[in-house]
Amino acid sequence: MTAMQKIEIEVPLHCGRCKKKIMSICTTADGVCSVSFQREGKDKVVIKGEGVDAAGVTACLREKVNKYAKLISVAKDT
Repeated sequence: MTAMQKIEIEVPLHCGRCKKKIMSICTTADGVCSVSFQREGKDKVVIKGEGVDAAGVTACLREKVNKYAKLISVAKDT
């Protein structure tokens, strides 16, 4: 069994439509349990789940929403 992961991806949020697209992409990825947004300094998406392909989700966000999406961290969720 894989451990829960906490993935942080920095992605600029310009409008409600962007936020909706990001939520749609993140929630349809395999293994995702929850998705939330943080706006402390830079805009971030925080994804929690098991066995999530962090690089794949980031690449998809770059392709479909914002080319400046950047994977910040992948850590075990405590």
